[in-house]
Amino acid sequence: MPVDLPQGVTVTIGAEAVTLKGAKGSLTLAIKHGVKVVQQDKHLEVQTDEAAEGMNAIAGATRAHLANMVLGVTKGYEKKLELVGVGYRAAVQAKSLTLTLGYSHLINYAVPEGITIETPSQTEIIVKGIDRQRVGQTAAEIRGFRPPEPYKGKGVKYSDEKISLKEAKKK
Repeated sequence: MPVDLPQGVTVTIGAEAVTLKGAKGSLTLAIKHGVKVVQQDKHLEVQTDEAAEGMNAIAGATRAHLANMVLGVTKGYEKKLELVGVGYRAAVQAKSLTLTLGYSHLINYAVPEGITIETPSQTEIIVKGIDRQRVGQTAAEIRGFRPPEPYKGKGVKYSDEKISLKEAKKK
């Protein structure tokens, strides 16, 4: 299945890597041995050597990565996190995210390169970037500081995450 290239996206295909440039920035993907990326008009196609076993899976993964990269350089990705709990707060200062999550200390998280973090309110965090993997990993690391607990639901959760609460102990 070909990957469509919207207007404004340029592709540079090398021997071992493919680079996509768009309005938001540029991304590079390393290509595995035995997989070829070919540009035809406004489409990218991933081709494999039929002889090698398991190459269809690698070609499919390469195609999915390329599709994610095209979406990233045109629109970008974002993940929303919510802080649930009394006194739980977040604030961005320069290239650092400061979290107050009920511990005896503040948590200072250095924002990775290529990622922007916004806090529209004290209990909301928005992670934005062009690389889908980096945006997801950054959001997961922030969530990992205080994952939602199952009894009251307090902690850092994704905005679309549903937490099934357990029933408390009965007397």
